[in-house]
Amino acid sequence: MVLFVTAEVVAGSAAWLGRGLSCVCAQRRESDPRPSFDLTPAQEECLQRLQLRIDVAYDSSIPEHREALRALWNAAFPDEELRDLISEQWKEMGWQGKDPSTDFRGGGFISLENLLYLARNFPKSFQDLLRKQEGDRSVWEYPFAVAGVNITFMLIQMLDLEAENESAFDLLYCITFKLMDHQWLAMRASYMDFNTVMKSTRRQLERELLLEDVTRLEDLPSYSLLSR
Repeated sequence: MVLFVTAEVVAGSAAWLGRGLSCVCAQRRESDPRPSFDLTPAQEECLQRLQLRIDVAYDSSIPEHREALRALWNAAFPDEELRDLISEQWKEMGWQGKDPSTDFRGGGFISLENLLYLARNFPKSFQDLLRKQEGDRSVWEYPFAVAGVNITFMLIQMLDLEAENESAFDLLYCITFKLMDHQWLAMRASYMDFNTVMKSTRRQLERELLLEDVTRLEDLPSYSLLSR
């Protein structure tokens, strides 16, 4: 069974999409307590770089892409050698088949970069999510890797990506993945509930990004779910 989010999950109001990440990373004017949503030149440059990242498809003929895939395996299973980039072993991580490249169609190469960022910056959260180590889990769980690609795809679709630095998107990805798993446990969800959980995750993320006292990603209530 293919696990990808539906259009209903990523659809949103024009007002929300217009604000995007600017509600997190906007600069405040001293004379105005409300956020300013005008992009600085640095933000414009960052947004352009991020959009270039989003346009890159995973390509197994590119050495950097193959190395990134191997790095993801090593982060996930440091004590188990990967026999080949096309291997049944990948199913242990939650890919749908023996070739992970077929699952990147929704998120592109940036979805692999997001998973690596989570592994390198929040290794405990990465392992907790991979191995489903927290909470009373369902018998039929969501597949870790494919869920990660879905989260990248959802964020790309729902956000205008106006950030102060390029890694803000990667950090938001980590927060969203942990938030999704938190929602999964709270809803006592199983595999067939994945789209419902993703919709709930999106609504909660929108609420948090629009909180008045949120001026950076670390202020989001769900940031506290992460552990290094």
